[in-house]
Amino acid sequence: MLIDQARIHVFSGPGGEGCVSFRREKFVPKGGPDGGDGGCGGSVFLEVNAHVRTLLDCREQPRYRAARGGHGSGNRRSGKDGRDLVVRVPPGTVVRDAETGEVLADLVHPGEQFAAGKGGRGGRGNAHFATSTHQAPRHAEPGGPGEERWLELELKLIADVGFVGLPNAGKSTLLSRVSKARPRIAPYPFTTLEPHLGIVALDEERQFVAADLPGLIAGAHEGKGLGHQFLRHIERTRVLLFMVEAGAEDPAHDLEVLEREVSLHGPALLEKPRCVVVTKGDLLPPEDHAAACARLGLPDARLISAQSGEGLAPLLEDLWGLIARSLEAEGTAPADEDEGEDE
Repeated sequence: MLIDQARIHVFSGPGGEGCVSFRREKFVPKGGPDGGDGGCGGSVFLEVNAHVRTLLDCREQPRYRAARGGHGSGNRRSGKDGRDLVVRVPPGTVVRDAETGEVLADLVHPGEQFAAGKGGRGGRGNAHFATSTHQAPRHAEPGGPGEERWLELELKLIADVGFVGLPNAGKSTLLSRVSKARPRIAPYPFTTLEPHLGIVALDEERQFVAADLPGLIAGAHEGKGLGHQFLRHIERTRVLLFMVEAGAEDPAHDLEVLEREVSLHGPALLEKPRCVVVTKGDLLPPEDHAAACARLGLPDARLISAQSGEGLAPLLEDLWGLIARSLEAEGTAPADEDEGEDE
């Protein structure tokens, strides 16, 4: 089960106390102050780990406390620093302050860290307070307090293509046909209650990640159905694949519903590269694909059938082209193999 939200309470470690101590050795009856400093408290870090897929661990263990710093001691010995605590989170985790709702971090890349709570500073020992007029200070600093805060974590899946469609539009069937993912498939709405990812391989070098997301209904931007769970996951997809069912009463109206809900959630989402397909084409009488789509009110759409495989190969090539252009626009497209070779 995909757990994509969690609320956690973090405590960074307080700093250790400085020491009040005086040098005491044979033949040195009035040695000076030699109290050491306290160690710094441990910090709490959130770190992206590519092997973590959900926020399940954070939900089951919502409290994280780092170690406190050790106290200073005589002979100017400093206390040991508290050990930092690293909490692993999946790529695509958004961190918010639970009280204000402010976005504190957007963790995407493996190894990326966010300091959720900084450890307290260690207190200074009395050796720091000796002066020419006050040579025997009998006080030291206490350790600084650690930080305590509530954080809200939200996971937004990172995929190249996101399947956008009404319930029972054939999204899960398509994902199972073009990848090794095996989402639950059944002939009734809302079979998919959580996102599923699958790797689509066109050949050994061309691969992309597709996301089968829960079905969208009118009012999804207001939270109806599984709207909020669905819509936040399409924010990171490079390409949107709008899917409408061939047997629907009004496929063109279904597409308008999808576009409207996506736009109301975030107008910029409709600016993403997109492709429109009419699914379950095997249910239509044999006819020219272009004529079938035009008759359904979707002249620019592509007709496919996940059951028979009709139209899938050209669709995957189209999607790969959109992904490649998106990567090229970002400046992250892989260089051609022949680039830089001698002619």
